[in-house]
Amino acid sequence: MPMELRRPARTFTIRQLCLEFKCTPRALRFYEDKGLLSPARDGMNRVYSYKDRGRLQLILNGKRVGLALAEIGEILDLYDLNDGGAAQNIKSLTKFRERIVALEAQRQDIDKAIDELRAGCDALEAQLSRTRPDLLPRAADYDQVLRERLGDLEHAK
Repeated sequence: MPMELRRPARTFTIRQLCLEFKCTPRALRFYEDKGLLSPARDGMNRVYSYKDRGRLQLILNGKRVGLALAEIGEILDLYDLNDGGAAQNIKSLTKFRERIVALEAQRQDIDKAIDELRAGCDALEAQLSRTRPDLLPRAADYDQVLRERLGDLEHAK
């Protein structure tokens, strides 16, 4: 006897989804206002389905990689076309490839900026070594303190 593969009829509250996905109720209401989520209502309470939960996961993943909400909406709108997900997959693939190109360009810009800043630091250190060498050790100490603080910020994220 074939087993039917269906999602359980479980529902989620706004609080449960916020805790699971580490987002705010305001964010969920915002996505609802934008038409990206459509929870059912039980009186004044929002009731989210497995489909809503999946859509939220896709929204947050799309945002994380830099897709605009309009782009995410375009992808989500193709979910119910009954084509086995083909249209949604084609749209996603196109958007993902566009995003990769944009991120690679940003990475090149960032690498160029870092190189320019390093060259600037080298020039400033050379100038200081000629005019005020007594200040150079403090510059190195400052650089170390700054790196430690930035490292602390990275670990806090």
